[in-house]
Amino acid sequence: MALLLIFTAIPAMPACAPVPKMDGIIAQAPAATVTPRLYDSQGALTAEESRTVLAKLETGTGGDLLRRHLAVEEAVTERPLTVGNRVRLLPDGASTFRAIFAAIRNAKHQVNLEYFIFEDVESEGGSLGDLLIAQHEKGVEINVIFDSLSYLNTPRSFIDRLKKAGINLVEFNPLDPIDATASPNDRDHRKILVADGRLAIIGGVNLSQSYQSAPLSGADKIGPNGPQAWNDADVEIEGPIVADIQALFLETWRRQKGPAIAMTDTLAKPSSAGDQIMRVIGSGPDELLPHYYATLLSAIRHAERRVWLTTAYFVPTDEEMEELVAAARRGVDVRLLLPGVSDSQLALSVAHSNYEDLLEAGVKIYEIREAYLHSKLAVIDGVWSSIGSSNIDHRSVLFNDEVDVVILGSRTAAQFEQHFEDQQRKATAIDAESWANRPLTDRIQDGIARLLQEQL
Repeated sequence: MALLLIFTAIPAMPACAPVPKMDGIIAQAPAATVTPRLYDSQGALTAEESRTVLAKLETGTGGDLLRRHLAVEEAVTERPLTVGNRVRLLPDGASTFRAIFAAIRNAKHQVNLEYFIFEDVESEGGSLGDLLIAQHEKGVEINVIFDSLSYLNTPRSFIDRLKKAGINLVEFNPLDPIDATASPNDRDHRKILVADGRLAIIGGVNLSQSYQSAPLSGADKIGPNGPQAWNDADVEIEGPIVADIQALFLETWRRQKGPAIAMTDTLAKPSSAGDQIMRVIGSGPDELLPHYYATLLSAIRHAERRVWLTTAYFVPTDEEMEELVAAARRGVDVRLLLPGVSDSQLALSVAHSNYEDLLEAGVKIYEIREAYLHSKLAVIDGVWSSIGSSNIDHRSVLFNDEVDVVILGSRTAAQFEQHFEDQQRKATAIDAESWANRPLTDRIQDGIARLLQEQL
C-alpha cells in the first residue's frame, strides 16, 4: 500500500486544478420540513410512502436531526436516497475477507470485483485465486478491475493464472510512457465486491496480503520497520442500493473498454432487506462537483452533537479544517481517530502540522500506533454515517476514482459509534499542552511536508 503514497510524494508529479470551493454549495441551511425524494427497487416512492418510511425510522432516533441530515443529502448530491437496505459492519480485515470469500463462494451467477490492490489473499486456509477459478468453472461469471499502479506490486503469475482460466480482467488506466495523455495520477482507489447483483461489500479493505498479518493486539506486534498489522473496516450491504453500486462498477468497466459482460441484464433486482436509507457516491477526477467531499463538508457544518471521523491519511483541505474547527467551537463533540504510524511519513507529517489548530479549538485527537490505520469512516449526530475508499486528503477529492456510501439512520450509526469507541480505547489521546511543546525539529519537518500536501 505504500506505493501510492511514495508515488504521490514526487514533487515533479503533474498537478491539476486546486480543490474547488464548496462554501457556496453548502452555505444555505436546507429546509428540514421538506420531505426528500426516496426510492426503492421499483423506483420513486410517493410522498405519502416517503413520509411513512421516515416516520417509522425517526421513532426514538431524534427525528429532527435525522430530517436535517436527510435534507442536507438532498441539497448537495445528485444521487437518489434509497430505502430498504441492510448494513453490517465488518470491523477488521479478517472479518472482511471471510465475508468476501463467502460472497464469492455463494454466488450463483456473477461476481464483480474492483480493487486498488488485487492480490492472491487467503482466508481460513483458502486462496482467492483458487476460489475464483473454482466458481468460474461452475459457470459463475467473474469480472475484475484492478489498478495498474498497484499491479506493479502484484506477482504477474497470479494475474496470468486467472487470465488463463478465462476470468475477465481489466487493468485500470495502464501506465504507458509513450501516451502523453495518460495521467499517472488518475487511479482507481475503489474497493468493491458485488455478488449476483444482490450483495455488496465496500470500504477501505484492499485485497492485499497485508491484512493477513496479526490483528491489533499490542506493542509486541511492532517490528523494526513498524507494525505488521493493518487496522481497517468494510460494510456488507444488501438491498436496492446494491444496484447503484453495480452500476458504478459497470460504468468503469465500459469506460476502461472491458469485454462484454453476459449476465448483468438477467440478474434479478435486489429487493428490500432492511430499514436503512442509503446513497452511493462514486467520484472521479472528471466530475465538476466532488459530491462526497461536498456531502461530508455539509454534514459537518450542520452537525449539532457529534462529529467522529476516522481516516488513514489526514491531509485536510482548507475548508475541511475550517469546518472541523468551527464545529468544535460551537460545542460539537469533534473527535478524530488518526494514524500514529503510517506507510507515508509525508502524510503523517502534514497531519501533525494541523494538530495545534485543531486542539486549540477543542477537537479531540486520538492516534492508533500499534497498527497501520487504514479505515475511512464517519459518524455524525448518531444518524449520519459514511464508509468507503475516500480519505480526508486532496488526492481523494482531485485524482482518484473513489466510492463511498452514506447511511442515514440510527441503526448503522450505532454500529459505527461502538466501533469508533472500541478503537478509541486502544488509541493514544494527544494532549494539547504536550503537543505545543514538542521539539522544534518536528515542527520544521511537518512544515516542509505541508508544501507537498496538494499531491497527497
